[in-house]
Amino acid sequence: MKFREILSAPNQLTLLRMLFLPLLVDAILDENYRLALILLMLAACTDFLDGRLARWLKQQTMLGQYLDPIADKLLLSTLFIVLTIDHKIPIKFTVFVFTRDISILVVSAVLYTIAGLRDFRPSIFGKLNTTAQIAAVFLVILYEVKPLPAINYSKQFFLWATVVFTVLSAIHYALLAGQRLGANAEPGDSGDRGEVGNLGLEKHEEN
Repeated sequence: MKFREILSAPNQLTLLRMLFLPLLVDAILDENYRLALILLMLAACTDFLDGRLARWLKQQTMLGQYLDPIADKLLLSTLFIVLTIDHKIPIKFTVFVFTRDISILVVSAVLYTIAGLRDFRPSIFGKLNTTAQIAAVFLVILYEVKPLPAINYSKQFFLWATVVFTVLSAIHYALLAGQRLGANAEPGDSGDRGEVGNLGLEKHEEN
């Protein structure tokens, strides 16, 4: 990795998103949900822009491929934990999210160790799961600012959508891992060991 990769505009935006995290946590714990909502929207803007800037400026980097999904997972996972501690998200939803993510990371690590498999691209279910998590967190915080029935129903919908897509994406990931492992074991199949993947972190390889 070259130092100039860190200084690229897309990666700077990704790092900025990570810097928003302690401010978000502090705002939620202080019950300053309006500030938390603003910070979350700013973080979402950096997430929207970093990949597009990478393509427009032709600054896709190896660092960005790993850093971007890590930043997203760190942000979402931390917010699920903090909002659960704050009694805004029932613990069962957070357990689903963490059980799936930890399982995927463990399986990815095992497959990489025993077969050198690294290229697990995000599935449609994984992308939908991430979208549902983002929407759920946004609506949970929005409900604290504007406690309207419509927002509450939408919040519940996306929390349960997170559970559904968590299960579907985990099953799809397990099937994909089995197929890739089987293909890798076939005689004469060199696999995709030269490709770079994201070790199961569901995020577009944009940076």
